[in-house]
Amino acid sequence: MPDKKAPPAVPKRRRREPLTDTNLLLTITILIFFGMYGLSMYIWGGGFLNPQQFLNMFNNNAWLIIIACGLTVVMISGGIDISVGGVVALVTMACVLYLDRPGGNVPGSILLALGIGLAFGLVQGFLVSYLEIQPFIVTLAGMFFARGMITILSPEPLKAQLDAFVVLKDMRIDLPWIGSYGKAGNFIPARIDPGVIVALAVVLAIFVVLRWTKVGRNFYAVGGNRQSALMLGINVKRTRFYAHAICGLLSGIAGYVYLLHTGAGSPANATFGEMKAIASSIIGGTLLTGGVGNVIGTLFGVLTLLTIDDVVRISGLNDPWWQSITTGAMLCFFILLQSLVLTHRRKGGFKASLPAWLKIPKRLRVKSRRAKLP
Repeated sequence: MPDKKAPPAVPKRRRREPLTDTNLLLTITILIFFGMYGLSMYIWGGGFLNPQQFLNMFNNNAWLIIIACGLTVVMISGGIDISVGGVVALVTMACVLYLDRPGGNVPGSILLALGIGLAFGLVQGFLVSYLEIQPFIVTLAGMFFARGMITILSPEPLKAQLDAFVVLKDMRIDLPWIGSYGKAGNFIPARIDPGVIVALAVVLAIFVVLRWTKVGRNFYAVGGNRQSALMLGINVKRTRFYAHAICGLLSGIAGYVYLLHTGAGSPANATFGEMKAIASSIIGGTLLTGGVGNVIGTLFGVLTLLTIDDVVRISGLNDPWWQSITTGAMLCFFILLQSLVLTHRRKGGFKASLPAWLKIPKRLRVKSRRAKLP
């Protein structure tokens, strides 16, 4: 008998994997930011159409991006750190005093900033991870200690006068391919501060750590479920210690970037910086319960928060409480969104939340299924 030809192989459809909680929140954050900024460009135009105004969000808040990255690492591992704003302010004051003393220099001030931030991170990480003290209490004490030390160093604002530092502070990087045209028709290139490069480098470094290193995976595992992490052989205490150490180091870097932007140390520097960083992380998709988060989402969370401030200001609502109200409303929205994601993760799907008059009757659903049959 002649051999029967085998039927042609039907190519298999590639199965689409569902979005993880982290990627889902990241996607929503990015869409909300671009939608909000695009709507602002359409309604108000003006400054929102100017590339320099967009870049100024980075120039003025590079330090906030850095400490928000540190908060993201700690929150992913299931902790919190509310001392970062105080550490940033302490670094600015200590570095100004060092720069203005005989023998002060820029490399030494950078090492001083890194040393202060890392010292806070190591001490608080040890108390939280190995002595198992609540991270909120430990970092609250760290915040009060840092703010108190600033006043001891100098109760009045001080400005750095060292020539080498002033040259570094006044440095700007031109972007010849981005800019706007002046009234005379001349092209004005956009500019960014050196601190922006540092902030973007930090975002990239933390993204690599969280995405492709063992310690990054451990952060997610410990934040998701510490008991399961222990059963997998993960050193939970050391992982939490690393998270706080990284956050402290980034606070030191953020403090120096803040100083590069303002050139002065003051007890009022980075006021509410820790709250803005936490809000940015939450808006960026980092869960307060740990185990979910993405540093790219944190970057867009910072931009979203700053866009809200610009919208409130350009709307004529210049009173400070309006920004607080809008920020609080945005936080409530994202926390509600995160609770829905948690429900999806725990129960295997979102429960129907439509009113009864919008639900399809069961008999109609059965008929529609039969109609699809050949």
